[in-house]
Amino acid sequence: MLQFFKFVLATIVGIGLFFIIGLFLLIGIGSMLSSGDDKSSIEENTVLKLNLNRSIKDNVPDDDSPFKGLESAFSQGAPAPVGIVQLKKALANAKIDSKIKGIYLEANSPEVGFANLEEVRQAIIDFKKSGKFVYAYGEYYMENGYYLSSVADKIFLNPAGLIDFNGLSADYTFFKGALDKLEVKPVVFKVGDFKSAVEPFLRDNMSEPSKLQSASFLNSINNFVFKNISEARGITESQVKQAADSLVAFRPEGALKSKLITDLGYFSDVEKLIKSKIKIDDDKKIKFTNVTNYLKSDLPVKVKSSKNKIAVITSSGEINTGKGSNEIIGSDKFVEELTKARNDKNVKAIVLRINSPGDSSLASDIMWNEVQLTKKVKPIVASMSDYAASGGYYMAMGADKIVAQPTTITGSIGIFMIFFNVKDFMKNKLGITFDQIGTNAHSDFPSATRDLTTFENTILQNSVNNGYETFTTKAAKGRNMSVEKLKSIASGRVWSGIEAKANGLVDELGGIDEAIKIAAGLAKLKEGDYQPKYTFSKKSFFEELFDKTGEEAESKMLQAQFGNMAPYVKKLQNYRKLEGLQTRMEFDLELK
Repeated sequence: MLQFFKFVLATIVGIGLFFIIGLFLLIGIGSMLSSGDDKSSIEENTVLKLNLNRSIKDNVPDDDSPFKGLESAFSQGAPAPVGIVQLKKALANAKIDSKIKGIYLEANSPEVGFANLEEVRQAIIDFKKSGKFVYAYGEYYMENGYYLSSVADKIFLNPAGLIDFNGLSADYTFFKGALDKLEVKPVVFKVGDFKSAVEPFLRDNMSEPSKLQSASFLNSINNFVFKNISEARGITESQVKQAADSLVAFRPEGALKSKLITDLGYFSDVEKLIKSKIKIDDDKKIKFTNVTNYLKSDLPVKVKSSKNKIAVITSSGEINTGKGSNEIIGSDKFVEELTKARNDKNVKAIVLRINSPGDSSLASDIMWNEVQLTKKVKPIVASMSDYAASGGYYMAMGADKIVAQPTTITGSIGIFMIFFNVKDFMKNKLGITFDQIGTNAHSDFPSATRDLTTFENTILQNSVNNGYETFTTKAAKGRNMSVEKLKSIASGRVWSGIEAKANGLVDELGGIDEAIKIAAGLAKLKEGDYQPKYTFSKKSFFEELFDKTGEEAESKMLQAQFGNMAPYVKKLQNYRKLEGLQTRMEFDLELK
């Protein structure tokens, strides 16, 4: 027995030593991979290459960890996300940098919503004021990629490619038929005719209010996009609409004839054009630099240091209580960041950058309260990204000012509660039954294995009603309007940024820079006498690695078990996580 324990102890020590040695090896490898990346030199006659066929986020933190070189190795070749803050900084510098002669743009299918896309598009338009060229090339273009590329001086489409240019749509998935077959009964409590987030469980198609609001905000965004395309391409809006309705851009020749593009050609043709523009021989290589390398160079825009800071707190994802993560806004972390900014004497004003469809009503209210506490101390402005709806609007509504892009999706001021009664499913499909015993009349309330009583239904509906009254009352106070007026534009209805500006839910249309400028003005700071200070939480390399590994394993397992049905199973799994009162808009709403 003694020998056995010695063997076990030796094994444990060996594993520990192996882990420690492995850790130091990883650090060494990471350091080698990342060495030499800290500085970059830009030569004369360089072209800035914007590869935006990737995820575009509000902000991407600078990573000075020894593992940053390993992250790309574990990413399996997928391009790293790029931040709007970084893109705008690169474009602002490239605009006045004599070494940068122009931009080569690749944006076939960026992973980004139209509001964040607008931030990048406007930055490229500003860059063009320098007189430098912007040339775009795509083997194909999706709707959002083409919208971004439409500002280019020259737009090349591969002769065998196409442009998916046919207007915007939003797809909704309905599960009522599946739930009926499984004998799973959704138990729903809600307020608001337009609160359609629960419809997938109750209907097999869209309700009339849902169709009305969807058509309204889709047309608002689409009209804005078409108007900007017409201006960029020098054609009328009716010509743009005709191109979309006729699907003419699905044929390369049609895209050219309709003037959506300027040229049909291959990358080699774009190269030839760039070489001619920057006056280098055909046998010479173009000096390209990407955003990451360019930002590591000696940039011409020198930021004037100022002790006056505008704190920009970036919050992206669904809303829940707790610490949250990179993909979830946690109320605890939000409160921590806002408290820190509120107590920092150098921070003169705060901007909340919000990109969220909402979720937990409790977490949303906790964050709203923190905004109120902060508002008493210093100005606070909300900047809406792609989404700031339901719980996302709850976060914003108490701010001094709200700024949204015309293409932001916001509003959805409504509330609901949902859970699933699986009694019949368990009994009739699996042969499993339940029985209960408790000390009081409603000890097992609410239960997923029995029908609720009339009294219990009333209790839950009253809870939802009270939640809605709280939401609308606080929203009305924040927007300086009567509760009656607020309720007339609430009821769970979703609005575009343009519509929200018209009905008073937001104050100004614009991006993050406009929000920072407004915050500085409220703090009575002069132009040039302040600096934005971006704050956000980021997981460590190991947390990212383990989370990513777990997500990939789960994804592969679902794919192996359910094949093409895997995405729908994943959605149902997410719905099971819903707890308590919910302030969120439609699930997985994606414009395309």
